[in-house]
Amino acid sequence: MGASGSKSRGLWPFGSSGPGGSEGPGGDQALARARGLCSATPFVFTRRGSMYYDEDGDLAHEFYEETIVTKNGRKRAKLKRIHKNLIPQGTVKLEHPRIHVDFPVIICEV
Repeated sequence: MGASGSKSRGLWPFGSSGPGGSEGPGGDQALARARGLCSATPFVFTRRGSMYYDEDGDLAHEFYEETIVTKNGRKRAKLKRIHKNLIPQGTVKLEHPRIHVDFPVIICEV
């Protein structure tokens, strides 16, 4: 529960203690073979944007409009959140590449 990521079986680059089962001759070669099979890079260069554009072209996480409410003869200003006519930002290029969350190699031990 709560874990995210892919749980692929069969290739385990760390030797015999993993779910892949038996280790072939040469543990370092097994790691090189596992990396050779995967043509994808471990880096992430883009992400999905979390902001929205409104009708005026402004970019923000949330949009509000001020409404005047009359209650007991008194005027009061309230903020009402806008949910309609918002366009998602889309794909955003990252300034620095990040390592993918499913990358199976320990980079640094503490």
